Amino acid sequence: MDASTSSQSLSFFDFLDRMRNPASINLVRSIKSFIVSFSFYPPNPESDGKRVQEFYLTMETAIREHPLWTGATEEEIDCAMEALEKYVMTKLFSRTFGVSHEDAKIDHEILEKICLVQTFLKPEHLDIPPILRNEASWLLAEKELQKINTFKAPREKLSSIMNCCRVINNLLLNAAMTENHVPAGADEFLPVLIYVTIKANPPQLQSNLKFIQLYRRQAKLISEPEYYFTNLVSAKSFILDLNDKSLSMDEIKFEENMKAAKLTTKVTSAASQVTQTNLANQHGEKKIPGGSITASPLQESEYPYLEAKSEEMTLKDVDRLLILYKDVVAKYTTLCKAISNLPPSDKEPILRCLESQGVGSMLELQPVIENKEASHAKEERK
Repeated sequence: MDASTSSQSLSFFDFLDRMRNPASINLVRSIKSFIVSFSFYPPNPESDGKRVQEFYLTMETAIREHPLWTGATEEEIDCAMEALEKYVMTKLFSRTFGVSHEDAKIDHEILEKICLVQTFLKPEHLDIPPILRNEASWLLAEKELQKINTFKAPREKLSSIMNCCRVINNLLLNAAMTENHVPAGADEFLPVLIYVTIKANPPQLQSNLKFIQLYRRQAKLISEPEYYFTNLVSAKSFILDLNDKSLSMDEIKFEENMKAAKLTTKVTSAASQVTQTNLANQHGEKKIPGGSITASPLQESEYPYLEAKSEEMTLKDVDRLLILYKDVVAKYTTLCKAISNLPPSDKEPILRCLESQGVGSMLELQPVIENKEASHAKEERK
């Protein structure tokens, strides 16, 4: 626990001690009444946020005028208000956090987008200069940002953002001290924050940002906190709208990577099912609780020539057959690329699973995949 966190804890417990004093009975009643009143209304984030902010202002006036804070300094009043915010929002957390269906939808979209982009995004795609590619600093920033979902108080959630951004800012300051680097300010800060956010993939990012925006005391969401908070909001928007034009990447290459990433996600999910099946069924059965692993049957409308004989085909069928052939080759190539991106330990169970579903001897893909990996590695070295 650092000095700042320790100070916050002491202030919070000091506030609770004062609230136990019989002289604070009116303050306690006001706080409890406000918390209970939330159960009378259906969740409405914008309206709830305004009510909370108004309550903060009312309570600040009451605390300043209360005998228990007679002669208190501005710092002591501020500590009392910080403790009040933490107490109230911790009590109201389940009622105020993540209650918007729209925010939940955005949370899911961000999670899905990041999971796909993580598979191929590199620093150069965001034009991050080599001097700022410090893996140790980035990892520290990622860990700080990932803490955001572990807290219930707005201040603590904001602190995780602040700590993340300060790590990045220190990285930029250190780079600015070198002779060969001209600092670019926000033009360098935001790309690094975007990259760190994608690598960290913090849970419920939209809901956390909305919670801070609505329930952090407005007087505290200014200056440095506001700057870092606004940058993370910008990073979130960038990720949501990310496409080939957002990155230094060819459009075709971007689409290929996204397509491969989506297939990798499906294949990884299949691997997870295989693992669950092996753990749950010692005797090699395919069934799992709640369902079974089965391959989707090939639809006649999708591949109409599966049962056709050569003497039955006409010249008009050639064009259609060529289209289907190209489609199969494209899917096969994408599948190979997706499987090649998986760890070696995950490949064989997937191939065996596919083979068991009657789609051919898929283990023959292994040398193809290995050849593709070797070729890719050779190209990378060049």
